Amino acid sequence: MTRPVLKTALLAIALLLTANAKAAGDAAVLDAIEGYMEFSEYSSSLIWPEQIPREDWGRVFVVDARDEAQFAQGHIPGAVNIEWRQAVARRGELPTDRMVVMYCNSGSLSAQAVFALRLLGHENVKVLQDGFEGWKAKGGFDAHERMSAPSH
Repeated sequence: MTRPVLKTALLAIALLLTANAKAAGDAAVLDAIEGYMEFSEYSSSLIWPEQIPREDWGRVFVVDARDEAQFAQGHIPGAVNIEWRQAVARRGELPTDRMVVMYCNSGSLSAQAVFALRLLGHENVKVLQDGFEGWKAKGGFDAHERMSAPSH
């Protein structure tokens, strides 16, 4: 998912949540969403595979937000499977003392889960930009090294 597409997806989610909050008359939810959108930096909830050196992956709590069947077919080694729809209900399983990186196939579903978690105060949770497919295409754990290598 490209940056403009992800930004548009997040804006659409925010608008839907805002509309639902208004319809329900829940001022607290509306205030939380508006506050988050007003002060959130563009890249604060995004991380690219090439930004994480191989040695740092061991300190990252990785969440595969896809369903169990997709997870069983292949995932980032060490990842925990928490389907994106269950991320809020299972937020207690996420550490607060280190980075949490959540991914799906492309980044769109995990972005929705991360948005909700960040609204709830989990500022250490990030979306793996381009998801599992992007992680594989960029070299997996070696993406940082591949990007940093001098070109010939």
